[in-house]
Amino acid sequence: MQLKHIMELIDAEAIAHPCGLDYDVQTAFGSDLMSDVLAYVEEDTLLITGLTNQQVIRTAEMLDLKAILFVRGKRPCLEVIELAEEKQIVLMTTKQSLFNVSGILYQNGLSGIKL
Repeated sequence: MQLKHIMELIDAEAIAHPCGLDYDVQTAFGSDLMSDVLAYVEEDTLLITGLTNQQVIRTAEMLDLKAILFVRGKRPCLEVIELAEEKQIVLMTTKQSLFNVSGILYQNGLSGIKL
């Protein structure tokens, strides 16, 4: 599913690397525990989280993730946004909860990762 389609479904806003919105993700994973992200996530996954620190960007970089969606209206600081731009990682934010976003994306055909 293309990131720009995801943005429309959940009323999200791109806050970093908007030129990457044509990227397709195959799965999604929601977590605020970066140790779980490192343990279970593979490439082509949308990371959905409420954490907005640099650790999220560094985790995405290690896994070659191209997009992070912040929920509950969270917005990272400028330093985190600049790091995402440098690493060419799309950052999006939505006012919806992680639970609601996950349900909407699943209902529209985006599956979770297989454990």
